Amino acid sequence: MESEPTRPEPRRVRLDHQQVRVLAHPLRMRLVGALRVNGPSTATRLAELLDTNTGATSYHLRQLAEVGMVVEDPDLGTGRQRYWRAAHEVTQWEASDYDDDPDARAAIEWIEADYIRFFSHHAERWAARRHEWSPAWRDAFGMGDFFMRIPAARLEAIKAEVFALLERHRDETDPDDPDGELVQLYLAAFPLSPVLPPAEEKP
Repeated sequence: MESEPTRPEPRRVRLDHQQVRVLAHPLRMRLVGALRVNGPSTATRLAELLDTNTGATSYHLRQLAEVGMVVEDPDLGTGRQRYWRAAHEVTQWEASDYDDDPDARAAIEWIEADYIRFFSHHAERWAARRHEWSPAWRDAFGMGDFFMRIPAARLEAIKAEVFALLERHRDETDPDDPDGELVQLYLAAFPLSPVLPPAEEKP
């Protein structure tokens, strides 16, 4: 019995200092996200999707291409029509990657703040329209939290395990399942009492 073919591993990028400085822009963040979710597209279609103009999307796509965040897809382009696709499916970084570069550190802090703003907007939009969804989906969607006291190394291990679990379920799910919906899952971990300083390191 032949085994089912496995999907290729997602193309990952660990943001370098130049990439993070270029990506720290609201339209560029949305362009990369739109290409990852919707697949290859033209500057004109992206402008319509993101409610901006083609000149802006064309310019910022070129900026992203210069640092390898997006690439042109020549197989889809015809004549003067250029198609772009995201160069990677997953973006990774650690905040400490940029401790030696004030500009890159400011850029990643902006990106993280923008991510929080987007999450808040996304959650509010869901709350306002949840009545349009079936009971099964209303029960499946939602948020929760969990408290624990653990060292940083164990928190890193938890994050890695959760992402591995999400990737397994993604890979085992038929993308053409008629009962499926496009879902975005967030993983967040914050200090329980952010007003307090971190505990002193034990000798």
